[in-house]
Formats: sequence, C-alpha cells, structure tokens
Amino acid sequence: MVVIAGVVVTFSLKGASPGGGTLPPGAVSSLLSRQPDGSIVMAEPGVTSPVLELFEDFQCPICKQFEADSGATVQRLAQEGKVKVVYRPFDLFVGREPLASNSHRAANAALCAPAADWTKLQGLIFQNQPAEGTAGFSAQGLITWGRQAGITDAAFATCVTEQSKSAQVDQMTSYATGSRGVQGTPTVFLNGVQVGQSTVMDPQALEQAITGPGTGVPSA
Repeated sequence: MVVIAGVVVTFSLKGASPGGGTLPPGAVSSLLSRQPDGSIVMAEPGVTSPVLELFEDFQCPICKQFEADSGATVQRLAQEGKVKVVYRPFDLFVGREPLASNSHRAANAALCAPAADWTKLQGLIFQNQPAEGTAGFSAQGLITWGRQAGITDAAFATCVTEQSKSAQVDQMTSYATGSRGVQGTPTVFLNGVQVGQSTVMDPQALEQAITGPGTGVPSA
C-alpha cells in the first residue's frame, strides 16, 4: 500500500499472479455505469450486494500491482453476479509534486471517459504509469490511450485538455480522505469493512472474502 504519513512509502512491483491480467476487451462494458459522484459501478442488473469499493490512485504503483494481480478476479466475480464493484479514483498525493498533478490529470481523464470504456482506459493508464518522481500522464498521452480504449468523441479530448472534471476529482478526493478516512492506496472495503492488504493482493483470498459466508473479512 502507498501511504501518506509524512513520507511516501512505496513497494516494488511483482509479476501478475494466476488470478491477475485482464478479461477480453469489452467483456464488462455492459456492466458499467457512472454514478453522480463520479464513481463507476460494475455489476449485473439487480445485484446490490456484497459491495466492493476500490479506492485507487492512478499514480500508485501498488494499485497497478493490485489490478495486475486481482483485477481480473474482481471483474469476473462482477460478471458472475457475485459482487457489486464501485471504483473510486482520487488524488492521494495532494501537495506532493509531481505525483499530485500526475494523479489529478489521470483521474480527470478517467472521469471524462464514457462509463462503458472505463475498464479499458483504466488498464491503459495503469499500463503507462510514470515512474514516481517524474512528470507524466500528459494530456496528449491520456487522449491517445482514450482512443486506444475506443473513445472517439472529440468531447473526451477537450475534457482531458481543459481538465473539465477537476472539481469533481477534488470532491472525490475529499470524500476518500475525509469522509472515508482513506490514508493509502489501494484501500478496499467489502460491505463497509476494510479488507486486509494481504487479502486485497491475493486474488484467491479476495474471492473467498467476497463469496464466503457472512460479511467477515480476513485480516491482514
């Protein structure tokens, strides 16, 4: 987990586990919808629980690792109607440059994207994550990845260039760090209970937590 507590603590990346990777492009498009607060919901119609909330920052290397290790498992469980997933991107690194600007631009671009293209663009942004301490996620790069994700509407490019969703990124950041008390990423809640980091990063353990009896969540 990347944590803000006076310093930025990072961990090295590892290769994707058997539960990682991504599903075929478009596999979950029909499950995606955007909520008024900017979050993305991925769920089969009528599925309201359990609810898995994912607080992520696009500049966070452990979020990139989480998506590589456990992202496909989360998507598959949503496809199977076993979970309602809520993606909540935000800017963890407020006040720490160039991390904060990188995070903000990427989150803005994600909010500019049509809901159906969310997971495709999300994957491309993480794939092209800049090294910590370097400037990255340029507007042109984000627009290019949007095209690769199938976003052809010129309004997307304008939204990215002008950072039209900047205020909403700020609101989502305040919700994450204020209302929900998120201090690091990725932070994952299952039915409102925070999931231990060792479970989050282990696709088999995370699946067991989601599909197991009751609402208990394994501790870290």
